[in-house]
Amino acid sequence: MDKPQGWTSHDVVGRMRRLAGTRKVGHAGTLDPMATGVLVLGINKATRLLTYIVGTSKTYTATIRLGQSTVTDDAEGEVTATTSAAGVGDEQILDAVAALTGDIQQVPSSVSAIKVNGERAYARVRSGEDVKLAARPVTIHRFDVHSVRRDAEAGDVDLDVTVECSSGTYIRALARDLGSTLGVGGHLTALRRTQVGPYTLDQARTLEQLAEELNVLDMSLAARALMPNRELTAEETAEISFGRRIGAGPAAGTPGAATAEHPAAAFAPDGTLVALLADAGSYAKPVLVFAPGNGAAAAAAAEA
Repeated sequence: MDKPQGWTSHDVVGRMRRLAGTRKVGHAGTLDPMATGVLVLGINKATRLLTYIVGTSKTYTATIRLGQSTVTDDAEGEVTATTSAAGVGDEQILDAVAALTGDIQQVPSSVSAIKVNGERAYARVRSGEDVKLAARPVTIHRFDVHSVRRDAEAGDVDLDVTVECSSGTYIRALARDLGSTLGVGGHLTALRRTQVGPYTLDQARTLEQLAEELNVLDMSLAARALMPNRELTAEETAEISFGRRIGAGPAAGTPGAATAEHPAAAFAPDGTLVALLADAGSYAKPVLVFAPGNGAAAAAAAEA
């Protein structure tokens, strides 16, 4: 869905539970309340796919303000320092952006949802604690600057950017580090997630649209887009439906062996998602078996 500004991801899950009439709803990767854009939700059986979506790459459009630092590294926090960025040239900005592209070590924002001794970091900050989080490796696949807008009176510089990054990257920390590298401070003023793995804004629906019609992506189609595919025979479908292993076979889009962490999606002859498979030598074994649907039942009947 296309998450609205001001809503937490938990708020969205709560609303979807009411719209879908089920408690079994989850999301694949938190968006801050300030952010908008793609939030992937799973309903009922599809929640079992979410773990394989969380680790996919993400793409964002964002606005970074140079010249101000905030306690939260975004516009929702109190300004802690102001330094004129008027003297920062375009080439300096691009050089600093280049230095923050590729494999980097990033210290998450202290008000992130990361747990410290069992408690969320943001909760510790709100209670007055000075929280220091350890740096972690992330990959910035793309960091493009589209425009540089200067406010001569205020001394601020706003950058409109696109960032494609690995899971676990904090865009507001990227804004903070860009400002720190340039010696003027920086924070995030706008953030919109445009893609999560294979899922884009083109497929997303607003809460208002979903309230009118609960138009969701079929689980089989979601799995086809997310992971390598293996087409099963009727006999293989029947075996897998009961949790049995089958002979190893080709999975379209698999560069190597399918693993428990990166399985292949297995489909019955009618296109129904039957299971997620991992290779085990000359065999393929189910990592997850979905409840037998029409495709599995038909295959089992044909086998009988």
